Amino acid sequence: MKNNQPAFLLILAICTFSLFYSDPVMAQKRTFSINDTSYYLSYPDLLTVRYLFSKKYTALSLNAANDQSDLRYRPNTKYTMGVGATYHVLSINIVYGFGFLNPENGKGKTKYLDLQSHLYLNKWTMDFYGQFYKGYFLYPKGLNSVSPDSYYQHPDMVVNLYGVTLYRVLNDRKFSFRAAFLQNEWQKKSAGTFLLGGEMNYGIMKADSSFVPHNAANSYPQAGINNVHFFCFGPGAGYAYTLVVKQHFFITGSVTANLNFGYSTEKSNFASNSKVYVNPVSIFRFVTGYNSNTWNVSVHWISNMLPVGGSAATNNYLLQTGNYRLIFAKKITPGTKVIKVLNKIDKLYYDLNSTIKPK
Repeated sequence: MKNNQPAFLLILAICTFSLFYSDPVMAQKRTFSINDTSYYLSYPDLLTVRYLFSKKYTALSLNAANDQSDLRYRPNTKYTMGVGATYHVLSINIVYGFGFLNPENGKGKTKYLDLQSHLYLNKWTMDFYGQFYKGYFLYPKGLNSVSPDSYYQHPDMVVNLYGVTLYRVLNDRKFSFRAAFLQNEWQKKSAGTFLLGGEMNYGIMKADSSFVPHNAANSYPQAGINNVHFFCFGPGAGYAYTLVVKQHFFITGSVTANLNFGYSTEKSNFASNSKVYVNPVSIFRFVTGYNSNTWNVSVHWISNMLPVGGSAATNNYLLQTGNYRLIFAKKITPGTKVIKVLNKIDKLYYDLNSTIKPK
C-alpha cells in the first residue's frame, strides 16, 4: 500500500490545481426541463471534483436476553483521505488510509473490502452493498476483556453482506438528492419528497468460536452460535426533505422503512436452527453544509439498520452499515480532451433521463 502513495499525491496535486485555477466564469449551463429550476439547478456541462475524508463500517450487535447490555462488535476500519469526481451518473473516489490518520488504538486488526455504492438519478435512488469484513472488537473498552483498559477482540469473526435497494423519488421536479450527496446540483429552495421502493439482502456471519464470550454465555441466547446465514427482502416507503437557509446553507434528511420477510439459519458446533421472520429495516441519510453554483462543503452520514431474526427471538442480531464523510467540492468546466471522454457518459446520462436529449 505504501507504494501507492506517490500516485495518490500526484492525483491530489492535480485536483488542487483544478480546484483553485479552473475558470470561475463557467461555460453555458444547460438545465433540465424535467426539474423546476426555481427549486434546484443542474449543471450537465460541469465536472464536480472533491476532496473527502471518509470512514466506513459494518457493525454487528447481539441482543441480550435480560437487562444486560447488547454485545456490540465493531470493526477497526480506517479513516481515509482522498479525491474524487462526479459527472452525471458516474462518481469515482480514490481514498487511502494514511498512517497519520490511524494511530494504534488497541482494537486489533480488521481486514475488509467495503463496496458501498449509492447512485442518485433524478427519479431514482439506488444503493448497492458488497461488504467483506474479518476481525472485530467489543465496544466499550473493558467489556468481557481481561483488563478494563483493553478491548475484547474476535479476530476470526467474519461478516459478509450483499444488498441492493431501489427507491422512486416522487417529487423529482423540486427535490434533488444529487445536490446533497453528489454536489453536482444546487438546491436553492426547501423541498421534500415521498419515496417508494424496496430492498433485498443476503448475509453471512461466522467465526471459529462462539459469537458470545464464554464468561457471558448465560446472558445471551446466541451462546454457542458461530454461523448465521440469512436472506431477506421487502417493500418500503420513506420521506426526504432539504431545508435551505438563504439559498446556500442546507440540511438534508431522509428515512426509509422496509417490511422485510426473511429466512435465517443459525449453527453451532452441535445443532442447526432455521427461522422465518418479518422485521422492519431502515435506512437513514443526513447531510448538512454549504452549496452554491461553484463550491460545496458538507458533512455526510448514511446508516442502514438491518435486524436479523434468530431462533430465540425476533431480533437476535442487528447489522449496522454506514459511511461518514467530510467533503470539499467544486464544480469546474472540463478541458477539451476531458470533454471528449465525458461525452460518452453524457449520452448514457440522457438515455437514463430521456425526457430531453443533448444538443
